[in-house]
Parts: sequence; structure tokens; C-alpha cells
Amino acid sequence: MAGPGQGEGDGRKQVGTTGGASGTVERIEGAEGAEGAEGAEGAEGAGGEGPSRTAEPGSRPQHADGGPSAGASRDEGTKGAVLVALAANLLIAAAKCAAGVFAHSPALLSEAAHSVADSLNEVFLLTSLRRSRRAPDDEHPFGYGKERYFWSLLAAVGIFVLGGCFSFYQGLHALNDHGHESRSGYLAGLAVLLVALVSEGASLLKAARQARTAGGAGDPALRTVLAEDGTAVIGVLFAAAGIIAHMVTGSPVGEAAASMAIGVLLMVVASGLGRTAHRQLIGAAVDPRLRTQIKELLAAQPEIDTVEELLTMSLGLDSVLVAARIDLLPGLDSEQVELVSLRIRTTIHHHWPTADRVFLDITDSAHERT
Repeated sequence: MAGPGQGEGDGRKQVGTTGGASGTVERIEGAEGAEGAEGAEGAEGAGGEGPSRTAEPGSRPQHADGGPSAGASRDEGTKGAVLVALAANLLIAAAKCAAGVFAHSPALLSEAAHSVADSLNEVFLLTSLRRSRRAPDDEHPFGYGKERYFWSLLAAVGIFVLGGCFSFYQGLHALNDHGHESRSGYLAGLAVLLVALVSEGASLLKAARQARTAGGAGDPALRTVLAEDGTAVIGVLFAAAGIIAHMVTGSPVGEAAASMAIGVLLMVVASGLGRTAHRQLIGAAVDPRLRTQIKELLAAQPEIDTVEELLTMSLGLDSVLVAARIDLLPGLDSEQVELVSLRIRTTIHHHWPTADRVFLDITDSAHERT
């Protein structure tokens, strides 16, 4: 295929060529929607050259509802779920710690450590919500969406170390600890666990409702809250079972086993959260189905001969990078290439509003293969 616009002599702008292969990189930032293509046609009629769209500093991508309100509304709901979880964990942590010290109960102390770790993690998650909404700037032109994954990774480390490791240590220590156990303290501990079960259950229901409203737990902050509250409910049941076993048998083995089970549970959950955050931080591609749909849309364009390569990467909850290397049909001059590129980019953004970073590399695949 000949490079676009080669051999034209009418004074119109040509696409620069390097080594015989034409190369243009097109970018769209912010919302352009379907009206972007109409704007391109108007630009052609007014001055000849299609516009090169870039976002002004401080702008944010628009969404399917015509503005950034969808993401802001989702974040408000997630923030509410995190705040509810934080309040519940702070109160429960203090109660568990007091009852655990009074009853000399390793299971209660393990649960107290779990609640302390969760409280610290909620602070991390609130930080991630605030920092990830910052607008792109010169230092971070793709925005701060991945802040959520970084702080979620820290939260996972906190769950693993402060919750899981400490709980497991408490269980091992309880096997060799034959100190005084207070039956009245254990009864008080069970009462605390009952309150904790109700509080953690209410927080879990709040997070689950928010997940349904948001269409899933794709938000790492919300996913972490769901994991924390879910493991907290299970951990409370483990602790209660251990205390009851200790009261019935007089042996600390059951309570120690409960404490170690809580530790293992927390470490498993933390590992899963950490792997998810790590995958997103190092640059995960979008869902394969979405990638296939984008590729099919590109291949269906009448001016595109072949789609040589398509790369995608999630930049955050509301931002996706799409980079495609495409070979256009011969006979297009530079202005036509610009207009086609703009139409393709706005079409992609119109169909998938989060695809706000679209790059098209126009290449001559026939020349490259030779």
C-alpha cells in the first residue's frame, strides 16, 4: 500500500513518512462523543485541517451520562461504605481488645488485631479515593487512577501482617500459655463478639448494596471493604467457636486453633487482594471481550485495510488507553487521514466512554513486511 498522500502536489499537508511507512499518532482526551466527528467535518470546511484534540490541564474524562458525575456518584457511595466500616472497626477493636485482655483470650486478641488492621486499611482506602480523583497534569498526563491500586496494595499488606501474622502468632503462643482464664471474661468476650457480628454484618450489607449499585466490585476500595467485612464475619464466628470450646473443655487448643484459622484466613484474603492490585499496577489489559469489540469496530471501518496491532491498558476505573497500529487503504491524502482518524477515535470513545486515551498509528504494513 502506498503511504497516504504520497505524490500529492496541491499544497495540502502531507503525512510524514519515515523509511517509506507513514506514521501518525492520534490522541483523544476528555469527552468528544459523536459530535466530535461533526466538528471534524466543520473544521475541514472552515480551514481544511482536522483538529488535534488534547485535554486542557485539569479536565476529566466524561462518561456515559454526559459528565464525570457517574464516577463521582460511585465514589461517594464507596466512601460511605468505607466510613461505615471504619466507624464499626474502631469501636469493635476497642471492645475486643478490652475483652481479650480481661479474659486472657488469644482468639479475642486476634480479632482485635484484625479490627485494628481493618481500621488502618480504611484510612488507606479513603486516601486512595481522594488522590485518585485528581486531574491529569504535566507530571502525570494519564491521571492518578492507579492510586487506588497502590493504596489497596498497602491495605492488603496491612491485612496480611497486622491481621494475619499477628493472629497466627497469638494462636501459637496460646498453645504454650496456661495462664489464668476468667469465665466471666469469656462471657463478656462472647457478648462483644455478638455485637461485633451485628456491626460487621451491617457494614458488609452496606458494602454489598454499594457493589450492586455500582454494577460490581470493580472498585479496589470497595472490593477491599467487602473482603474485610466478609472475613470479619467469618473471623467472629471462628473466635466464638474457639472461646466456647475452651469454656467447655478447659483446653486452650480449640481457641488457639481458632486464632490460627483467623490468621490463615486473613493471609489468604490479603494475598488475593494484593495479587489483584499488583496486576493493575504493572499495567493490565482490558477485558478480552472489550478488546475484541474494539478490534472488530476498527476492522469494520471502510478506510482500514488491516488492524496490525491493538494494545490496551487500564489506567484506572474511568480511563482506558487504546493504542492501535492500522493500515489504511491507498489513495487517502493527509487531510482525509486526519478526518478518518478523528472519526475513528470519537467513535471508539462514543461506544466506550472510558476509552479516553486513544492512539492510532497509521502505518504501511506492506512496506514493513518487505
